[in-house]
Amino acid sequence: MADELSWRTQGQTLILQGELDRDTLPTLWQQRQALLDGIRFLDVSGLKRVDSTGVALMLHFYHQQQRGDTLALTGVTDRLRTLIALYKLQAILHCAPSASV
Repeated sequence: MADELSWRTQGQTLILQGELDRDTLPTLWQQRQALLDGIRFLDVSGLKRVDSTGVALMLHFYHQQQRGDTLALTGVTDRLRTLIALYKLQAILHCAPSASV
């Protein structure tokens, strides 16, 4: 059974915790537009597991933010960095060293 996915905002950062996969994504997906307002950083350091569905959500978040603000990932693990590289998304999903909140 997958861990729950939870999130909270802190300043310009949306912080995700738990597992981001096809089972946990629907609730976050329903609230995505309201959650992204004013967000510049996506902190993924609290994610225990991310699958390809989670990466697709991050890509969608990136495209939603192209209205002016860019979106940078913070807290990216080596495993997630590898998944991003496998999909050749390094130029799109920018990994920042830390969030400026």
